Amino acid sequence: MTSIDGSTAGALSGAPAGRAALLARVDELVRRVPDYPKAGVLFRDITPLLADGPAFAGVVDAIAADAPDGVDLVAGMEARGFLLAAPVATALGAGVLPVRKAGKLPGPTAVEHYELEYGHASVEIHPFTVPEGARVLVIDDVLATGGTAAATVALLRRCGADVVGLSFLVELLGLDGRARLGDLPVDALVQVP
Repeated sequence: MTSIDGSTAGALSGAPAGRAALLARVDELVRRVPDYPKAGVLFRDITPLLADGPAFAGVVDAIAADAPDGVDLVAGMEARGFLLAAPVATALGAGVLPVRKAGKLPGPTAVEHYELEYGHASVEIHPFTVPEGARVLVIDDVLATGGTAAATVALLRRCGADVVGLSFLVELLGLDGRARLGDLPVDALVQVP
């Protein structure tokens, strides 16, 4: 079986047989949608993966197993990041922190504005839910250009958090989003060109 990037699933990261089987199943379930949301973009739709209980549980277990020690909060980026962050937080015995798009939370909020390749965006959190020095793991489904992830890290740090790493289901290597995240540990279950 091959992975999303065309290599043998276990060869992605020298994964043991159990992880290789999981990666193969992820590859089967992540739907590729060409030209969405605009021409030239290959969208990775994770909804079939979310609908497969055993595969979803395997992904949650794998992300939790790779998490740094001593995580206090798991921050999920809107919206698909919420779906991964909540069960990973439960597995780690940590709280979950939704990082929302602007205008979705009642005040007071802390906001971070950032540039996208096609415009501007903002992310917000309730600052009172982030204890000073809290060790936070940031999770989302896909690492693309890294803009939203970098804004999330900046926002959390401004609120006093210690961001201890970022975890993604899929990393799009060709967009080099990891470069925008400095020296933070970044983990991706699957990497694609």
